[in-house]
Amino acid sequence: MTINDEKIADKDMIDKKATGWDREQMAERAAQDIPDGAYVNLGIGMPEKVARYVPKGREFIYHTENGLLGMGPSPDKDHISLDLINAGKKPVTAIPGAAYFHHADSFAMIRGRHIDICVLGAMQVSETGDLANWSTGAEGAIPAVGGAMDLVAGVKTIFVMTQHTTKEGQAKLLKKCHYPLTGPKVVNRIYTNLCVIEVTENGFELIELAPNVDFDYVAAHTEAELIDSRTQTLPLTTCHSDPLHHTGSQS
Repeated sequence: MTINDEKIADKDMIDKKATGWDREQMAERAAQDIPDGAYVNLGIGMPEKVARYVPKGREFIYHTENGLLGMGPSPDKDHISLDLINAGKKPVTAIPGAAYFHHADSFAMIRGRHIDICVLGAMQVSETGDLANWSTGAEGAIPAVGGAMDLVAGVKTIFVMTQHTTKEGQAKLLKKCHYPLTGPKVVNRIYTNLCVIEVTENGFELIELAPNVDFDYVAAHTEAELIDSRTQTLPLTTCHSDPLHHTGSQS
């Protein structure tokens, strides 16, 4: 559903000026909210960029579903090993002390709630924290949800990185997801090109705006109600909180 066409006409989604964050800046902003020493899984695509922006003085231990704990950055072209890839089949490196293990053991880590934070992409997120990120449900779409289902059910804290709208200007932050769910009530925080949003019992609460973006502009591009919480002090989502930190219980 295209939202508020009149307001969108007043302010083009892609401003000629430097409006909002680009994907690298979104990744850097998300990395700022990951605590030192966290065990982190990064989804395929945009979330992989987070690995480039570990804040000074912190260490993140990266996990990949295909069996590596201690994943390092991408190698240069002269040091690529086709035996060392991440879950997205992209070449990676291993840091000193990294561990390799069976695929089943990797998912035991996820399902056993041993991974602190996962950063995933999204097609749609609902105001209650439902996540749809694997299929549109259309004929010929991806036939199975894959490991994302395990990640949202087993990882302690779920961050989402996504453009605020589709290329056509359709809202991605909705009252209710229309696509098949990856998991219900699982998303804790959302990082878009326009803002940072916390998913709370009250719905979407905006906690930070990107440069050259105002609250009304974000609200006009969000289907669900958006609460401006910048005058409040919201606790950071951290991996050291209650392990059942998701916004709702798993059914």
